[in-house]
Amino acid sequence: MRKQPDTIHIMNMNKRIPQQFIDDLMSRINIVDLINDFVPLRRSGSNHSACCPFHDEKTPSFTVSDSKQFYHCFGCGIHGTAVGFLMEYERMTFPEAIHELASRANLTVPNETNAENNPKSANLTPLYNLLEQVNEFYQQQLRKHSEASMAVSYLKNRGLSGAIAKKFNIGYAPEGWNNLLQHVGNTNANLLIEAGLSIKKEEKNHCYDRFRNRIMFPIRDTRGRVIGFGGRVLGNDTPKYLNSPETPIFHKGKELYGLFEARKADNHPDRLLVVEGYMDVVALAQYDIQYAVATLGTSATAQHMELLYRHTPEVVFCFDGDRAGIDAAWRALRQTLPTMKSGRQARFLFLPDGEDPDTLVRKEGKAAFEHRISTADSLSTYLFEHLSKNIDLSTLDGRARLAELAQAMIKEIPDGIFKSLLIQELTARTQVNPNTLSKNTRNEEPAAHRQQKSYSNQKEQKTQLTPMRKAIMFLIQNPQLAQHSLDISWLAEHKNTGAKVLLKLLEILHARPHLHTGGILELWSDKKEQQYLSQLACRDILTPETGIKIEFQGLLKLLQTEQQQEKNQALFNNPKPDFLTELSGLNYEERKEFMKTLAKTNKPYEG
Repeated sequence: MRKQPDTIHIMNMNKRIPQQFIDDLMSRINIVDLINDFVPLRRSGSNHSACCPFHDEKTPSFTVSDSKQFYHCFGCGIHGTAVGFLMEYERMTFPEAIHELASRANLTVPNETNAENNPKSANLTPLYNLLEQVNEFYQQQLRKHSEASMAVSYLKNRGLSGAIAKKFNIGYAPEGWNNLLQHVGNTNANLLIEAGLSIKKEEKNHCYDRFRNRIMFPIRDTRGRVIGFGGRVLGNDTPKYLNSPETPIFHKGKELYGLFEARKADNHPDRLLVVEGYMDVVALAQYDIQYAVATLGTSATAQHMELLYRHTPEVVFCFDGDRAGIDAAWRALRQTLPTMKSGRQARFLFLPDGEDPDTLVRKEGKAAFEHRISTADSLSTYLFEHLSKNIDLSTLDGRARLAELAQAMIKEIPDGIFKSLLIQELTARTQVNPNTLSKNTRNEEPAAHRQQKSYSNQKEQKTQLTPMRKAIMFLIQNPQLAQHSLDISWLAEHKNTGAKVLLKLLEILHARPHLHTGGILELWSDKKEQQYLSQLACRDILTPETGIKIEFQGLLKLLQTEQQQEKNQALFNNPKPDFLTELSGLNYEERKEFMKTLAKTNKPYEG
């Protein structure tokens, strides 16, 4: 009888979460229920369907399989498991996705391996809990502190209502050096420092509050957890605005203030408006423009852009019309270009001198402000107008200069319809041959899409379904088949590269018969074979359900015969003196196969 493997080395060691726990978790989570919380699904035969949340489409091509615990879009090609969906849709890391699923299943994630020796695998729950506790403390201070009247007056003078202040959990950090330490206790001093809320005073080994006499704006991640704060000073101290520093859970180049609140108002907004400050976001929300977000004291980054487009097809940047605003807009455009995939839009809105969103929306109201948003310059308009400044397009030199500048930027855009239209526009402005422009703006390498592949490529792959791939496809979509294949030792000697994958699959499923398709794929989440297996999981099996077991066993028999023929051929081509001894070691069926091979060659054995 085949020996069960002691350990199956599939798990990414960086995950530091026991594989047995992940297996158990995957068996408890229903991917249909999970995805339906984010994207309303409708039953379609044995599966569920919806318009794909990862690309624009009018006809549903996104399917979720209850039996496979797997999702797949026939439009853009993206596919994955429950863990993969949270990582793609909610932009979670692997551990975050596991913790989220565990919470849904009322399970506690076991302590991660070697957490004390590996800071990256440390348990971050105490940090999140502390930040939430401090957030409540700041809100309480705004209501009850004896010196909070100045903070309340400031908010009222800025036109903020109590309701909007409550919605965004606005609080107050009073004067003083150790308010937080007194509130949470000395035992949490190091945690306050790690969270960026306290600063260590080296010479006396003490710490003091980072935020003092400031209006406090909690910054939340897409899951709604407080990860940091922004503070607006009430007196004459500097800086005027102060953000939390980088911490294990707060990275200002990857987070956006107000995104969580915007998604609470509308989980799939038609557009998101990027503004510069906290007060702009809050003031716009008070005027029912609830889709504004703000960068956290930095220019827009590539991570910001991907995060924005994960939640909306259109991003509108809103800037002051002064030199600083124009410079910021141009930096934002440069970050946007590489993300302009099909179906995405970007616009640029410049406000009148001396105005910001906060002041302007109060002057002219929601309708007029939203009209400005709707008529903001498109990316193409802003791009060409900016590049054309100080260039005389009536001259050959001027047109050549514009073509040279624009080509370098258009090249950054992924190939597609938008890029082609920009080339057409550049041709109209410069009269340069479009073939020349296309050649000079072509991407040398296609953009990396990780899992996504075009549907046409998938159809091409369907013509290459070998017996080995077909056997793997049958098994990964019907894991119970493994229980009907007991003798698999011969696979270890098979020359086909897929034999190792098939053997590993069978070993895993013999050891873990409860795994479904999604659980199997999660075992390969950090392996190069994951994409290959995911594609086979998406393929349609044309065999009737009643015949799948018989055909699978037939495929194994065919592959075993191939392996024996290869072995016989190798024995025949490389004869040895002890041939008869080797032949005597074969069973009756194996001897028959060997003699068939010998007969086909019409060549006498020379051993």
